This record gives sequence, structure tokens and C-alpha cells, in this order.
Amino acid sequence: MSQFLKVAKRWLPGALVSILLIAAILYFVDIPKMIAAIRSADYRFIALAFVLSFAWLAVRGIVWRTLLRNRVPYREVFNALNAGYLLNAFLPFRLGEIGRAFLLSRKTDLQFAEILPTVVIERSMDLAFTASIFLASLPFVVGASGANRIAIILGAVVLAGLIFLYVLARNDAWALDTFHKFSARWPAIQRFGGGLLESFLTGLGVLTDGWIFARFLFWMALNWGMAIISYYLTIRAFFPQAQLTWGMFGLGAAAFGGAVPSLPGAVGTFEGAFGGALTLLTGDQSTSLAVALTARFFNYLTSLLLGGYALSREGQTLSGIYRQLMNLRLKPKPTDVE
Repeated sequence: MSQFLKVAKRWLPGALVSILLIAAILYFVDIPKMIAAIRSADYRFIALAFVLSFAWLAVRGIVWRTLLRNRVPYREVFNALNAGYLLNAFLPFRLGEIGRAFLLSRKTDLQFAEILPTVVIERSMDLAFTASIFLASLPFVVGASGANRIAIILGAVVLAGLIFLYVLARNDAWALDTFHKFSARWPAIQRFGGGLLESFLTGLGVLTDGWIFARFLFWMALNWGMAIISYYLTIRAFFPQAQLTWGMFGLGAAAFGGAVPSLPGAVGTFEGAFGGALTLLTGDQSTSLAVALTARFFNYLTSLLLGGYALSREGQTLSGIYRQLMNLRLKPKPTDVE
């Protein structure tokens, strides 16, 4: 019971945020009008956006594999990635990020702690691209000047974080020596943390390889460009007057909404942020929610199809992976122990 209460304290704030947003959406939105908007949408654009969502995932696999320095077969990276997205959609605490690193470590010679930094770098760059896209679209949006400051602050924090990781990667020997010096009083922590930190710094080494990092940025930029087009096509299916900047603004808002504490899969916060952004542009709350729900459907469908296949190959279930991740303890591989 005490363990349940401890976990509940972590997910309860996010659950309250999601429930309040869902209640607000149901109160303000004309549901029959929203259903009518879905029925009258131009499904040619929806079909194109749906196909592009699979292509987006394929390129995202290349993004992550580049950070892993191509040491892992693409198929394993792609499957672990999609399994992670499925976990994020249905499990709390964004366990999908840890889950994909965990699953990939079981299929390769790379250690979990060596894979995890690549996920951190990827997500940090996602925030940087999100801030840039959002900033670029703001001049075309009336009444959103206050968000400009927020995006700048977020971008600065992400940049500072990347600089810190780069400095850490460049001074890995110093970082290890410093850790061993301060942890000398606690031998157990030194043994456990030393191996963990060494693997983590090895993973960060990609930041010091200019050519690999340049390729990573290229694939990341292409990936986000595809996301902008996908969002634009989805919006265009409901709003014929939509412009490409609408896709940029909607994507940036949806990404920030996904970062707000919520139920698994950003339930409520995604619809509130994306639908709210479109409402600012159009004044049509009901049709804007129809767009957000269509994008939500894409996310769930691709996650269930590709992520479900990836987990089935592992002989795993969502509940089984959840238990393993909650009890996850980093241990050196047998081959690493004398």
C-alpha cells in the first residue's frame, strides 16, 4: 500500500492536469460540430499525412542509429524505438525513453548506460528544434508574443545543457577522477557508480566527433521538416486556408504540450496545446479539436502497429516491461567482471 501511495504521488499531479484539460475541452467544444468536421475532412490529405508518419519514424530510426555510431543494426534500432513510443503512449513517467534503451541493450553488446546518453542528446535536440520552429512561426501568429519569451528561455536552457554535456564528454577523465575522489568514502557507490559513469561518458563521446554529430543534425533537421509537413497536411484536411506556418505553430505547441505533466501519452495536454494553437489561428474550437484528435489517432495507430510488433518479437507485454523498468537496476555485464 505504501509503495502504491509513493507511486501515486508521482503520477497524480499529471493526472489532475489531464483531467482538468479534458473537462475544459468537453465544456467549451461543440461535440456534434467536431464530429461533423471529422466526417467532412479531406481524407486525401489525411492519407498523405498518415503515410508520412511512417516515413518520419523510419528517418527517426536513422537519427538514433547515427548517435549510436551505426554500431547497431538498423532493424534493432527501429524496433526498440517503436517499442519505446508504444511504452510512452500507455505507461507513466515517460518510461518509453528508458524502455527503448533497455530493450536495445538486451539485443546488442552495448550497455544500457552507454545507450541512455544518446536518448538524452536526441531529446535535448528535439527541444532545441521545437523552440526554433515555434519561434520561427510566432511572427505569423497574432497575440502569441508572450510565448516568444518562453520559447527563448527553453531554447537557452537546452543549449546550456548541450554545452554542459559537451564539456563533460571532452573532460571524461577528469569527471571520472573527480567522482572517484568524492565517492572514496562509499566503496559500494564507487563500484556501482564508476561503471555507470564510465559507460555514460562513453555514450556522450558522440558529441566530440564532428562528422557524426553533423550527420546527426542533418537527419534531425530532415526529420523535423517531415513533421512540419505532416502536421500541415493534417491541418489542411480540415482548414483549406491553412498555411505551412500553421503546421510549424501547431507542431511547436503540441511538442510543448507533450512536455507538461499529464497522463501517459500526453492525454489532454496534447489536445489542449495543439487544439488551442489552432483555435488561436482560426477561432474554431470544434474543428481544431477534430484536427488534434486526428493527430492523436495517427500517434496511437503507428505506435500500436509498429511498437506492438516490436514487443511481440521480444515476447514482451506492456505490463511485463513496466515491471522490469520499475525494478531496473544497472549492473555490469558478466564479461565486464573479473
